[in-house]
Amino acid sequence: MLASFRSAGSIRASSGIRPLRAGAAALLTVLALCSCETQQERIAHHEDNLAAAGFLVRPANTPERIAMLSQLPPNRFVMRVHGDMVHYVYADPMVCGCLYIGTQQAYNQYKRDRLQQHMVDEQAMAAEMYSNASWNWSAWGPWGPGYGFAFGPTMGW
Repeated sequence: MLASFRSAGSIRASSGIRPLRAGAAALLTVLALCSCETQQERIAHHEDNLAAAGFLVRPANTPERIAMLSQLPPNRFVMRVHGDMVHYVYADPMVCGCLYIGTQQAYNQYKRDRLQQHMVDEQAMAAEMYSNASWNWSAWGPWGPGYGFAFGPTMGW
């Protein structure tokens, strides 16, 4: 009798899940398309943050600068120490064809700004997660010991 209950439940569950899966797939596709950002847009946004932190922009507008820019790893920081001065260099051959140069203070400011933005994003995500008071967790099945879902034959799934 238990076996027939499980098979009947499986049939009902699978027929109800197909529209749900299709709807979820459509929603994920729409979200993915809306949030698409090209690599150039991501780099440009990153470079806006560099400029805001105090990095100077130097265009590769001579053959010598272009050759030097091509020797640096693209879109990555390189630290340069000259005497007691530390500079951070960020090469962008794709978007602006330029070099960003910053001091230790500018680099520290850039890192602080990124950390602050990360914290703001985390807080926004946490607020979104808990904003729907009508959410019914029990509709998603049994909860396991401690936290999270427990799956398998012992839980009736």
